[in-house]
Amino acid sequence: MNLSLKDSQTKFNLMRAFTGESQARNRYTFAAQLAHQKKLPILEKVFLYTAEQEKAHAKVFYDFLKDCSGETITIDGSYPVDYSLEIADHLKQSHLHEYHEFEDVYPAFANIAEEEGFLPVAHAFRAIAQIEKSHGNRFEYYYQLLQNNTLFQDETSISFLCLNCGHIHNATNAPEHCPVCQQEQGYFIRLKEAPFSI
Repeated sequence: MNLSLKDSQTKFNLMRAFTGESQARNRYTFAAQLAHQKKLPILEKVFLYTAEQEKAHAKVFYDFLKDCSGETITIDGSYPVDYSLEIADHLKQSHLHEYHEFEDVYPAFANIAEEEGFLPVAHAFRAIAQIEKSHGNRFEYYYQLLQNNTLFQDETSISFLCLNCGHIHNATNAPEHCPVCQQEQGYFIRLKEAPFSI
């Protein structure tokens, strides 16, 4: 079946996806602000990193809607309110929301787009679903570290990296303050998880 985008269900699904990605970006930005207040810069960076990827997803979906320029698309949808003062709650709920998109929402949208003849849109939904899975895994990983009180410690000696100055500390615990730049422990990340590490 080949429809014009304006006459399709895919149009509404694209707007739902754009809206969902946009609100996720804001929720993650708010969670990052809370992590900053709690002196957990590493978790602040995790949320901001993911928020920027959600922005990129929103743009992909929005760009597919260019043929509807000037139109107002009315959608219905449900979006979470995850207000909490606990970072662990934000990590856990974010994991669940990302997996919902990966397992349910985007595969269904992809199937509809494919049935309607919008193969590039179907591909985008499927590709972004896989990215949402990685987001969910990331949030679950940091949730478990936080819950197990192992965010800044390990059973064996490992390398921790200060994200502020780059100091590498080999021990079972990240130091309370970086011995080089004096930033608090919240700046340390396991070296294997650090961006651009080799």
